Amino acid sequence: MLETIIALDKALFLKINTEWTSPFLDAIMPYWREAKTWIFLYVLIVGWAVYKFGGRIWTWLLTIGLMMAISDQISSSLIKPWVARPRPCNDPEIAHLVRSLLGYCRDSFSFMSSHAVNHFCIATFLIVTLKPYGGKMVYILWLWAFTIAYGQVYVGVHFPIDVTCGAIMGILMGYLFATLFLKKIGMPQVRKKTLAN
Repeated sequence: MLETIIALDKALFLKINTEWTSPFLDAIMPYWREAKTWIFLYVLIVGWAVYKFGGRIWTWLLTIGLMMAISDQISSSLIKPWVARPRPCNDPEIAHLVRSLLGYCRDSFSFMSSHAVNHFCIATFLIVTLKPYGGKMVYILWLWAFTIAYGQVYVGVHFPIDVTCGAIMGILMGYLFATLFLKKIGMPQVRKKTLAN
């Protein structure tokens, strides 16, 4: 059973990495999946939150920081060494077929994708805590996280199961932290706007 799943996983990886490709995606995916690319988005979200809630938003920001540190350590320091799955470029069965768009192959393990864990974690936390203020538009954050996870497979650094399990773990952790935050602390009141006389 496990062998069948792994075989299907590798076959899907090769479809995404070598067949379902385009020059446009080849050009943008190495940057799209990079966390540094989204620094401006993170700054915008923090800036919006401070503008909306004022200085009382610090507990929300602190919770996000704690959540991200924990989720990253669980995926990178616990699960990856325990499972010890080679990355596609180091897999002896398919390494010669992999298109490595990053130009290098890391020796670190593949399962599970920390990129997927972290981005789905933050997306879920933001969706749960900000839905009353952003409405259904906040769900676009899951699409954003999905494209980053997909990019990890596209550029050749993760298998589909790596990002799928990472996404599931990220959603669960994001939901857990958001639920605990709302129950124990709660979002601060929206800052009152002062009208000029």
